[in-house]
Amino acid sequence: MFAKLGYYICVPFAFLTRLFYSWTGSYGVALILFTLVVKLVLLPFQLKSKKSMLRMNRMQSKIKDIQTRYANNREKQQQEMADLYAREGVNPMSGCLWSFLPFPILIALYYIIRTPLRYFMSLSQNVIAEITTLATSLGFTAAEGSQAYEQIYLAKFIHEHWADFAGKFDGLIDLNYNFLHIDLAAQPSSLFSQFPGGGWPVWGALLLPIISAGIQFAMSLITMRTNGSTPNGSAKTMMYLMPLMSLWMGYILPSALCVYWIANSAFSLIQELTLNKYFNKKLDREETEKEKAAREKRYAKYQ
Repeated sequence: MFAKLGYYICVPFAFLTRLFYSWTGSYGVALILFTLVVKLVLLPFQLKSKKSMLRMNRMQSKIKDIQTRYANNREKQQQEMADLYAREGVNPMSGCLWSFLPFPILIALYYIIRTPLRYFMSLSQNVIAEITTLATSLGFTAAEGSQAYEQIYLAKFIHEHWADFAGKFDGLIDLNYNFLHIDLAAQPSSLFSQFPGGGWPVWGALLLPIISAGIQFAMSLITMRTNGSTPNGSAKTMMYLMPLMSLWMGYILPSALCVYWIANSAFSLIQELTLNKYFNKKLDREETEKEKAAREKRYAKYQ
């Protein structure tokens, strides 16, 4: 059941990636365009969350005041906090859901990259078996202990012997994993033995996880500063933990995922800077209008 559900979750992402690859002929560009479209689709849902988050940051003095005044009365403190959120129209949990959304997308993309014939090309298991039989007759042998990435090696073999496969299987695509002379299907950890030699294909693959982690850390740091918050406690831990996780995963997983991470972090940074500027101006206007309305209310009461 879960395998079938996972397959249908991957279908729209695989369609987008396949569409962009057919347009551009570049696997790396297809991943970048895929990331951009996903960001644009999710943007309307993130707008309200972003505004709520910025409003929360502006409410910190009021929150601290309530926490101080009702430090010994937890029930009253929670009630006052709930009333404050209701008056300000803020949902403190609104930003949590969107922070976890990249993970299912990442998992779906991992399966699309790892099993290109099944997900990227949407071929049935029977057709994949026929393709494997033909590839084996032409000399294809999967490396021992490489079952997890067998379809990647098979896709590479098909690309190298495309003349023997062209037109024989409906839906089969000549898939080229090379991007900027880097093999996006390779695991950077497997290339350490070729370092410092190997040229740009090795250097580039080893640099991708570092770039991915660096831009993710920069995005987290800039986001916190533009939001006007100081990283502490769990926020500070996550600020360092997430880039370290992407660095580690970037070395043990196919390099294509690093391209996604880099593109996603870059687009997220642009989005954060743009939305912060827009919503801060909007909140300034709203607060000015609210203060004006309060003054008019006090004057009317005085009269």
